[in-house]
Amino acid sequence: MKAVELLRTRIIFSENAFADLVLWRVPKPVTGSAHDFKYRLAYVVDGVCVLRYDNEVGKGDHRHVAGKQTAYAFTTVDKLIADFERDIARWNRENRNS
Repeated sequence: MKAVELLRTRIIFSENAFADLVLWRVPKPVTGSAHDFKYRLAYVVDGVCVLRYDNEVGKGDHRHVAGKQTAYAFTTVDKLIADFERDIARWNRENRNS
């Protein structure tokens, strides 16, 4: 089986903010992950990626927030997207006056 793209979308939040969501089902887990998904979810504001969830080969599931990388406990695709949306809302609340 080849990798199958399941999702590729851009969500516009405002004139200067959008989210890109890309998700594939892969034939075997990428090194560092225990599931058969490869993903990249990014929130971009003023041309800068301020939040990203991904599972690069060798790094496993993780997220980048405020320039810091932390582990992410992947359970399901639905939870991944919900967590990403929650972090976007949090980022927007915490940075609304920036």
